[in-house]
Amino acid sequence: MKSITINGSQRESVGKVATKALRNAGMVPCVVYGGDAPIHFSAPELAFKDLVYTPDVHTVVISLEDGTKVAAILQDIQFHPVSDRILHIDFYQIFDDKEVSMEIPVRVTGNSVGVKNGGVLRVVTRKLRVKALPKDLPDFLHADITEMKIGNKMYITDLLAGDYTILHPDNTVVCQVRTSRTAVEDVEEDEEGEEGEEGEEGAAEGASEDKPAEE
Repeated sequence: MKSITINGSQRESVGKVATKALRNAGMVPCVVYGGDAPIHFSAPELAFKDLVYTPDVHTVVISLEDGTKVAAILQDIQFHPVSDRILHIDFYQIFDDKEVSMEIPVRVTGNSVGVKNGGVLRVVTRKLRVKALPKDLPDFLHADITEMKIGNKMYITDLLAGDYTILHPDNTVVCQVRTSRTAVEDVEEDEEGEEGEEGEEGAAEGASEDKPAEE
């Protein structure tokens, strides 16, 4: 999995007054949990744009001014209810020899046979929680829909496997190809067209039989 470096400064004071002053200065107060002791630091709000405002997921290397570097993952984030500015971020420290769980996006690939035939693809689950060592965390989970026909469902057991565990029941549906209204109407119109042609042929035959033979 790709990693992003966040350059920050360790916070000496964690009170409400100090926190408000940081936010007014365009800084985001943060905490790293999971280690021997929580690490309080702050970083410019713009430093988090590639971590927060993206559909992709990343691990993080938090680099502090005193030379401390901590590997972590985003655990929780708080936004302002009106301005949507980042108010606070919680990180969780990770270690090379300890498994960690995080939500990984599902990426759909391929052209479904069912969609080509008029079906509609519905993605039911867009993220799945995965557990693995940090080095084995995937950037995304592949869902190849090429062979899916109308009415087919893809379960998590159909996803490409890796050195990780998906923390969901095996019957969790990732996506499905459903029959579209258009596809049903097209089939009905084709059937009506065929019946109409047969009726015309029958009427033509009936007319030829009723017509008296020419002498």
